[in-house]
Amino acid sequence: MTAAENVCYTLINVPMDSEPPSEISLKNDLGNCDMSAFLTSFPPLEKGDVKLKTEALKKVIIMILNGEKLPGLLMTIIRFVLPLQDHTIKKLLLVFWEIVPKTTPDGRLLQEMILVCDAYRKDLQHPNEFIRGSTLRFLCKLKEAELLEPLMPAIRACLEHRHSYVRRNAVLAIYTIYRNFEHLIPDAPELIHDFLVNEKDASCKRNAFMMLIHADQDRALDYLSTCIDQVQTFGDILQLVIVELIYKVCHANPSERARFIRCIYNLLQSSSPAVKYEAAGTLVTLSSAPTAIKAAAQCYIDLIIKESDNNVKLIVLDRLVELKEHPSHERVLQDLVMDILRVLSTPDLEVRKKTLQLALDLVSSRNVEELVIVLKKEVIKTNNVTEHEDTDKYRQLLVRTLHSCSVRFPDMAANVIPVLMEFLSDNNEAAAADVLEFVREAIQRFDNLRPLIVEKMLEVFHSIKSVKIYRGALWILGEYCSTKEDIQSVMTEVRRSLGEIPIVESEIKKEAGELKPEEEVSVGPAQKLVTEMGTYATQSALSSSRPAKKEEDRPPLRGFLLDGDFFVAASLATTLTKIALRYMSLVQEKKKQNSFNAEAMLLMATILHLGKSSLPKKPITDDDVDRISLCLKVLSECSPLMNDIFNKECRQSLSHMLSAKLEEEKLSQKKESEKRNVTIQPDDPISFMQLTAKNEMSSKEDQFQLSLLAAMGNTQRKEAADPLASKLNKVVTQLTGFSDPVYAEAYVHVNQYDIVLDVLVVNQTSDTLQNCTLELATLGDLKLVEKPSPLTLAPHDFANIKANVKVASTENGIIFGNVVYDVSGAASDRNCVVLSDIHIDIMDYIQPASCTDAEFRQMWAEFEWENKVTVNTNIIDLNEYLQHILKSTNMKCLTPEKALSGYCGFMAANLYARSIFGEDALANVSIEKPIHLGPEAPVTGHIRIRAKSQGMALSLGDKINLSQKKTSL
Repeated sequence: MTAAENVCYTLINVPMDSEPPSEISLKNDLGNCDMSAFLTSFPPLEKGDVKLKTEALKKVIIMILNGEKLPGLLMTIIRFVLPLQDHTIKKLLLVFWEIVPKTTPDGRLLQEMILVCDAYRKDLQHPNEFIRGSTLRFLCKLKEAELLEPLMPAIRACLEHRHSYVRRNAVLAIYTIYRNFEHLIPDAPELIHDFLVNEKDASCKRNAFMMLIHADQDRALDYLSTCIDQVQTFGDILQLVIVELIYKVCHANPSERARFIRCIYNLLQSSSPAVKYEAAGTLVTLSSAPTAIKAAAQCYIDLIIKESDNNVKLIVLDRLVELKEHPSHERVLQDLVMDILRVLSTPDLEVRKKTLQLALDLVSSRNVEELVIVLKKEVIKTNNVTEHEDTDKYRQLLVRTLHSCSVRFPDMAANVIPVLMEFLSDNNEAAAADVLEFVREAIQRFDNLRPLIVEKMLEVFHSIKSVKIYRGALWILGEYCSTKEDIQSVMTEVRRSLGEIPIVESEIKKEAGELKPEEEVSVGPAQKLVTEMGTYATQSALSSSRPAKKEEDRPPLRGFLLDGDFFVAASLATTLTKIALRYMSLVQEKKKQNSFNAEAMLLMATILHLGKSSLPKKPITDDDVDRISLCLKVLSECSPLMNDIFNKECRQSLSHMLSAKLEEEKLSQKKESEKRNVTIQPDDPISFMQLTAKNEMSSKEDQFQLSLLAAMGNTQRKEAADPLASKLNKVVTQLTGFSDPVYAEAYVHVNQYDIVLDVLVVNQTSDTLQNCTLELATLGDLKLVEKPSPLTLAPHDFANIKANVKVASTENGIIFGNVVYDVSGAASDRNCVVLSDIHIDIMDYIQPASCTDAEFRQMWAEFEWENKVTVNTNIIDLNEYLQHILKSTNMKCLTPEKALSGYCGFMAANLYARSIFGEDALANVSIEKPIHLGPEAPVTGHIRIRAKSQGMALSLGDKINLSQKKTSL
């Protein structure tokens, strides 16, 4: 029986704030009568009003569910409760008759059930449609043919009832009876087929068609053939069932594809999103023709754009990504890149991120130009939109995508750079840093673009607001300005950004108020700005120094220095040295050489003077002093060796770094393509569909069945083909001792967001244990979803109890508790057996992940919690220790292999992982081999862990501490 054919179950809610009902407590509720009177008469059921009878019936149901045997109560309920017409009573009676034992110990039907059968025959003829329908649903759960046989004429008659609720439940009842007891209604398929032909209601037609699919597929196909042209006019619930039938038929009999594939094409135009989604998925599995793939992909794209739910968008995007993974489908999707980019209109960042990644994977020389135009428009839009929480992150994504496009297609770089350069002056430092990284790579790779990049960089240089971006821009200008005019422009911009020099004297004069207001007023040099339309406009600013606006009117570089950020001064000194050395090689006049050199040295000297004074908020560091002093010495001596180091070696280092990065990217792409390419080796066996066993037919997996199982949380892993395999691989956790009255052990199943405890409880005594309850509590960020229901255990009996624990974050957790029970007939208090603790491992939730160096540094600076773990191991090799830590923590090493290769006695590596809850975990491994202690000395050092939450940092540290030492087998 498939999952789709499973009947629904009724969930009984037992109030947990009170004690579970027992015979004694129920006797008190029923008027303090003795048990014999209770079993024979049950006063509330006989004489009480409807409300009292309802409460009594609820308690009886709960007692039976707890394992109580109440045989004397059956006739009382038949006499005094069954004739009542109250709807609540009737609903409760349906539950009661479902759970009550209906047979004698030898398996024969109880005589009292004949009276029950007659009562339900009357209910099937009741004028109220709710009573008829609910009775028909109840009959689906009956497993006794003797009870069902007298009711068959009444069930058949319900197919002609005026109300659709009764008719559709009659179809379900006939279906289950036919499946379980075919002899009771052998003509069911024919009966339902005739019913389907004449039926008008969509829900009734859906149930009838579903029955024919499973009971008599040929009749279902005959019906579909007669109305295949009207399928588009059917209701969505019937259309979904038709898609399922076509899928199953075409996979079982491929020759039928041509007959039904047109119907699937038509269903792509359905008004229901669910039908369109299923039809597109079915079409892809039935045909690999380019037209079919294009139609399905177009349908997916329309769904993403029209659906408002972000979860739906992400699910459908995943289907498009799956399509792209197939080599033959990728070419078709490349033609739809512009349609895919329409999804960028969605404000959700995750959807945009996945869309941009998909578009980048599909981009080719045929569509890259259009892609770049769209991305440029999106970048300009983010500049004009009011600041939103995710605008900055979206801008960053766009910049990175344009960066990747330009690297892969160098012809596009000239179109992209002018737009992106404007973002160097952006307030969002992350986006500006990405632009700067892109510009640095472009100016190194593409010689023909260097004049353009330098020109644009000089235009925006004065408006850069972030000191980090300012440093990077200074380095690029110093490294790549190769003409006399560009070098002079850089010097002009530096002087403009530095303001009046000497800095110390001018600042002291301002503080003393010696500068007159008219002397302070000056017209700032014209600067180019970009209007909202993207055109350039020239603007001159009139600036005047007032005490209230002293901070605002400072030039940017001067402001950075007065704030105490002298690292930018060290970068400036290097830039001035490079351009001065280059200027001297370009200009032959000694006077001009000395003049330029002296100006550069003056700027460095005035910065050193400022750093040593008390004007900055923070004094200059010794490192920065050394760097600036070194640059002054280089300019004073002008040796050829220093010239080579400053003007050649720096660029070579960058070139090596970019080459290594490109090689690493190519290697990862090659690995990805190898995974995707289906290679068939010469000795591989050939699979013939006709000879393949059902469990081997991967291409014939029932997608509907798999999706339903996934929704129910029963996803079966391929590696666990044997149902017992997954359990046997788990370690049984013993919770109590073998000599305890109650023995308990548990399997711990860790799913994605929850933990399922499958606890076996064994009664090792000769007494009946009543109200045996598994009481659990949690420590850490774990939450018990619901308390397990109480059980009644017979002597030496056992039972399985399942408990669900919700996991909210990544940290070690503990589940503890006890088993509480009453001994039948004993007057003592409740007994208790304490359980051993169950420790939940953090590694079940951590997965290796990747991030850029910039993202790693940013997270390292932002995360509050740090845990420093001292290395204490018996491993003597640095690389071996690193691999051991990676394996133990599920983290990924971000440091390239080339950087870790070789042997120098010490090692530093960055590790990164992400939990399934989206939490990031960073680690920095700094280890060394103490050579002075001999070759057999173990590795020493520290591991620093940083995370956003304290629990993650501590749990990961504990895991490393526990697994540092390598155990010998």
